[in-house]
Amino acid sequence: MSKKYILAFDQGTTSSRAVVYNALLKPIESVSRRHEQIYDEPGWVCHNAQEIFFNVVEAGKQAVSGAGINICDIVGIGVTNQRETTVVWDKVTGEPVCDAIVWLDKRTVGMCRKIKTDGFEPTIREKTGLLADSYFSATKMKWILENVPEAEKLAKKGRLAFGTMDSYLIFRLTGGKKHITDYSNASRTMLFNIKELKWDCELLKYFGIPEETLPEVVSSSGIVGHTECGIFGCEIPIAGIAGDQHAALFGQNCLQEGSVKNTYGTGCFILQNTGKKIVDSTKSGLITTIAWNIGGETTYAVEGSVFNAGSAIEWLINGLKLISDIKELEYILSETRDSDGVCFVPAFSGLGAPEWDMSARGSVFGLTLASGKNEIVRAVCEAIAFQVKDALDYMELLTGVKVSELKVDGGVSRNDYIMQFQADVLGKVVFRPQNIETTALGAAKLAGLAVGLFGEEQDCDSGSLFEPKMEFGVRDEKYAAWRKAVERSKGWIG
Repeated sequence: MSKKYILAFDQGTTSSRAVVYNALLKPIESVSRRHEQIYDEPGWVCHNAQEIFFNVVEAGKQAVSGAGINICDIVGIGVTNQRETTVVWDKVTGEPVCDAIVWLDKRTVGMCRKIKTDGFEPTIREKTGLLADSYFSATKMKWILENVPEAEKLAKKGRLAFGTMDSYLIFRLTGGKKHITDYSNASRTMLFNIKELKWDCELLKYFGIPEETLPEVVSSSGIVGHTECGIFGCEIPIAGIAGDQHAALFGQNCLQEGSVKNTYGTGCFILQNTGKKIVDSTKSGLITTIAWNIGGETTYAVEGSVFNAGSAIEWLINGLKLISDIKELEYILSETRDSDGVCFVPAFSGLGAPEWDMSARGSVFGLTLASGKNEIVRAVCEAIAFQVKDALDYMELLTGVKVSELKVDGGVSRNDYIMQFQADVLGKVVFRPQNIETTALGAAKLAGLAVGLFGEEQDCDSGSLFEPKMEFGVRDEKYAAWRKAVERSKGWIG
């Protein structure tokens, strides 16, 4: 076997993972390091970008060491990242001017309401495919410029750099030589014109963001720079970049128009490849995005963004302390086949697709004196599947493509009970590959493609099929009750 390897960095919301892949695209070592979640104010979510950078480097070194290979045998690095999370730093020192504002953060809800009041949201929709929502990066950048004095000072000196997490990591990995992002990440900022494929002057002016602070936009697959020798001991080509959900779409081999995947991470993100077509999602409750750009050709997608999935299970464990760990979750799901009328809406960060209600809050409905821990736990897990159904139903109406099989990945997809319930409420087959870390896999594929290690499409691992078993009448009754709960959770904060 060729002694050539790819190192993929999967920088997520709660942790950063480094995975070494061999020339057959098989993972041979993986190391993950968690980082702190910072909650300075209600609704605020922040990360220390420097902590994340150090974690990425250490995870990479440990993964290479654990794989028992020479660092010089790494022929390419792929980077994938939590999207929309905003980092602003000094171009000279590389130090962030404040904590990174995470995609879940809600401090700019008021700004987004003003955008709607100003009547500017249709312009954003037309140019970017996105809505005016605090989820995206532009209002986070605007908030930093208005509230962090150091940011304004550096901007006047021409030293301020803005980017999503991929931009910051690559800037640091290259020793400050490259301030770049790829098309998929650029399309999540609410500043990038996905039709003209460039930063949009009208949007920049509206948000008050200097264009010189923005990264250069590059291909998702291609050698765009090299790591500084002092970091890993030799220069390694950085050859693949994509936002995490776009990387998962690529990793799941959803390369054909109409193919769909859902990733169950902190949130759920359902993406459908629409090929070269920019689908107008204005009235659908979904958003339009760039999937990737390879060889000068841009592939688009539509997306249903659900903000809370794995985070809801984390809440059961660490917030309510109803369960101690995932094993107890599996035991409860095996013993509790019904939520007994209890419905849970995991709107901890508002509701994403298809409602896009920033003021909604997490809610529990249908409690009786007979309701207990098991019913609440079951309701939380069922809510994850119901949210996916919401988004996929809208997606089918928008694109006119009837989905027969949903490809799934991400941590929550390991749970057989949740995946079976997902198949039941969709009335569709759910396919889970053996390797569910398809986000890192997609980054590795993009990098390997650039350095000629393997082609665009690789055979997926074998996996598990979940076929629907629930009677339609039971499914429809459960879903109708959950939809009533969603309506009652909306508009919680005026």
